[in-house]
Amino acid sequence: MPIRIRLDRLLLDRRMSLTELADRVGVTIANLSILKTGKARAVRFSTLAALCRELDCQPGDLVAYEPGPPDDPDEDMDDG
Repeated sequence: MPIRIRLDRLLLDRRMSLTELADRVGVTIANLSILKTGKARAVRFSTLAALCRELDCQPGDLVAYEPGPPDDPDEDMDDG
């Protein structure tokens, strides 16, 4: 997936732990960890907004598009 989450960099820049961010945003540490490691398949806009609020950033600071080799076309298909 060419979409990358830059949560590690922002946490480091803000000198904030994942635990502190989870408490501030109201998201479990496990879910933030999934997002941080790039294993998340989706993120709610309300979560993105809360992350931006607490990290004092813009969505583009958190999310980057890094093109690479094409993904499996069936991977992005909806079930419906």
